[in-house]
Amino acid sequence: QVQLVDSGGGLVQAGGSLRLSCASSGRTFSTSAVGWFRQTPGKEREFVAAISVSGTTRIYANSVKGRFTISRDNGKNTMYLQMNSLKPEDTAVYYCAADRFGRTRDSGNYYDSWGQGTQVTVSS
Repeated sequence: QVQLVDSGGGLVQAGGSLRLSCASSGRTFSTSAVGWFRQTPGKEREFVAAISVSGTTRIYANSVKGRFTISRDNGKNTMYLQMNSLKPEDTAVYYCAADRFGRTRDSGNYYDSWGQGTQVTVSS
């Protein structure tokens, strides 16, 4: 498994931006597909974005397409989520995740390592 630490959350006004980071200390990060999910109290975990091992394939939830950008730097064992034009409905705890089998999927069932979560709050 890959150990993940996510960070970068905070409080921002609607229309603002945040960049989340997910750092890994594991040697298998560069061979893992990675992604972001989010969850609000009382709701199921929701897929946000994922990126392939090489970074050439990226997939997004329709709700964030055009506003969020996922990227990775395998040399730094780090993944990022640039969030622009934030909306109050983006408020959630965001989790990074890794799939050591390298599958770029939108279901959390494929991911076997998870970060501890970082809170993003967007005020109206």
